[in-house]
Amino acid sequence: MKIITWNINGLRAWLNKGSWQWIAAQAPDILCLQEIKARPDQLIAEQLAQFAGYEPVWNPAERPGYSGTVTFVRTPANEARLGLDDARFDNEGRVVQTVHNDFRLFNIYFPNGGSENARVPYKLDFYARLLDLCADLHAKGENIILTGDFNTCHQEIDLANPKQNQKSTGFMPEEREWVTRFLEHGFVDIFRARYPDRAQYTWWAAWGGARARNVGWRLDYYLISPGLADRVQDVVIHDEVMGSDHCPVTLVLEI
Repeated sequence: MKIITWNINGLRAWLNKGSWQWIAAQAPDILCLQEIKARPDQLIAEQLAQFAGYEPVWNPAERPGYSGTVTFVRTPANEARLGLDDARFDNEGRVVQTVHNDFRLFNIYFPNGGSENARVPYKLDFYARLLDLCADLHAKGENIILTGDFNTCHQEIDLANPKQNQKSTGFMPEEREWVTRFLEHGFVDIFRARYPDRAQYTWWAAWGGARARNVGWRLDYYLISPGLADRVQDVVIHDEVMGSDHCPVTLVLEI
């Protein structure tokens, strides 16, 4: 089974760049997109036609042109749910849950800390709510895959300039601590587990030639339950693929 995650920074612009052609060539079983900034009724027929063969589960934000997620599945999910069952977080379209035969998949667009770090407390509360849900699911014996744009780099190896960004949202100690808490609760950062010394990034700022110079951040993750770790065949960061300020990341599972 192949799963691809990608923060596309605007679905309509991303489609207009021809990015679905790359997706079609990869032929994932599940595609998780974040920051879609659109509702399905805003797409024209030619754009919708590209999704043939997939069933989309949409979760657009209430605010127009903002946030939003969608998960495309080839085989219909056993169950689909939107959000975290918490009114504080569920109007921004940040989570799609789909349940499959072997796992529950969370497609997530985590909040950004915002201008002057004003939304960092909201971001940390979001992490806490998600971990509470996952702890309950793990207690029931479920295997979980968390994927998407975590908006946080966990370790210094995960960004090009760690020392200059100690006080920047996305690398503040209190943000990084929440990723650590997920690992302490049994989740595996499967890319880092397989490639402990590889400095590879998934997001680059749109200014200063950051991408050309590979001055990036690894913000897009797969955190998986330990029961799935032995089934992982590979995790691939496609940093050569354009179309967004993020790049896609593929998880290949033996299912």
